[in-house]
Amino acid sequence: MANKNTFNIKAIQDLIHKYSIGVIIDPFANSNDIATITNDLDTQYSTNYHLDALEFLKIFSACSVDTVLYDPPYSPRQVAESYKKLNRTVNMETTQSSYWSNQKKEISRIIKPGGIAISCSWNSGGIGKKYGFEIQEILLVAHGGWHNDTIVVVEKRTERN
Repeated sequence: MANKNTFNIKAIQDLIHKYSIGVIIDPFANSNDIATITNDLDTQYSTNYHLDALEFLKIFSACSVDTVLYDPPYSPRQVAESYKKLNRTVNMETTQSSYWSNQKKEISRIIKPGGIAISCSWNSGGIGKKYGFEIQEILLVAHGGWHNDTIVVVEKRTERN
């Protein structure tokens, strides 16, 4: 069954526990507290930070994070809904593919070689080979009916760019 709190799905929790190491950060934590350092733009959640995800990622030094849990809004519509709910400006910067690619660049910068990125989405793109990551495992979580599946990609940082 679909669940807006992705990390509450048992199969995904199990995968996170299997691969997560060291300092774990989550730029879109919502109510999840799996990570060592959490962030959510929405102040209703008890997270360490309440920053835009890109701003949050930029506070970390290069090669300082062991694991990133990356579960952003999956579509421009979801980004727009999230921003509007918080009375934030929705513009081209928040609804184009650069919204995600800029975050992936920062994730690539901050993860240590050998570190792990666990990405959730409707596709298996993950952070990507372009940024020095190699896929370790892919989990497909079917929600049934006409709900989109969640695709979880576990990647290991193999090189520095």
